[in-house]
Amino acid sequence: MIICPEAGNSKVGTGPATRPYPNGGMNQHYHRVLTIAGSDSSGGAGIQADLKTISALGCYGMSVITAVTAQNTEGLKSVHAIPGDMVQAQLAAVLDDMGADAVKIGMLLSPETIRITATALAHHPTLPIVLDPVMTAQSGGKLLLEDALEELKTRLMPLAHVVTPNLPEAERLLNRPIRTQTDMQQATRELARFGSRNILLKGGHFEDNQSSDWLYMVKEDRLVRFSAERIRTRNDHGTGCTLSAAVAAFLAKGDSMEAAVAGAKTFLTNAMKAGKDYQIGRGRGPLHHFHENW
Repeated sequence: MIICPEAGNSKVGTGPATRPYPNGGMNQHYHRVLTIAGSDSSGGAGIQADLKTISALGCYGMSVITAVTAQNTEGLKSVHAIPGDMVQAQLAAVLDDMGADAVKIGMLLSPETIRITATALAHHPTLPIVLDPVMTAQSGGKLLLEDALEELKTRLMPLAHVVTPNLPEAERLLNRPIRTQTDMQQATRELARFGSRNILLKGGHFEDNQSSDWLYMVKEDRLVRFSAERIRTRNDHGTGCTLSAAVAAFLAKGDSMEAAVAGAKTFLTNAMKAGKDYQIGRGRGPLHHFHENW
């Protein structure tokens, strides 16, 4: 087991990469990140948080919208699923033309959308995939239907380079409680049995002074703990989306899994610090994704 120093000091962005023209000139290209998730009308989570994070970290964001939600800082009001053929069309349009250097998957809602997504991504076996198994909104509304959980386990988790559940999501996947740091370590190994290459289990739902996440790297059979100061704020809407999108952005730029998680943890911590005292809405507000810019 390795314990990573506290997050908070690493740099979070590099510019576009370059590659030579055949004639010797230079052709700039972006680090491309595709997010497959639901839309959040409040702008704090979902596709909106993903694109903000991807942009803040110096990458080019593209999106496949799986559902449209009506929500604000007080909670989830309504959910409308995007038809499967439209999800499939979005995936084909982006991947066939623009391609991607990494993919982040968030809210999928239905078994059909999971099957469509898995089928499309199976044709890109080397593409780094970050799967955030979104199941409920922060306010408690369902973002994954009951009959979709098994599809998530059997179709998407084996394709993922890393799965990033929070504690309630991990408990649902394993059908058992997780109460301690030791429980978390054991749970990462159990979750790995569903087939993903790495598991990042997030400990944000604990109340310790330190917020600790555990990364289990299956091939190396190695655990790394990432700890950072717990930010006491009600502006924590979209933390899971932000972390997983940040991991995808760092992977798109060529970072190792361990370095990508460390960078993402730092970005999330700093975004929470920067946004903790802002007032927007009457409930749980967003992070400050562009804290390094304004």
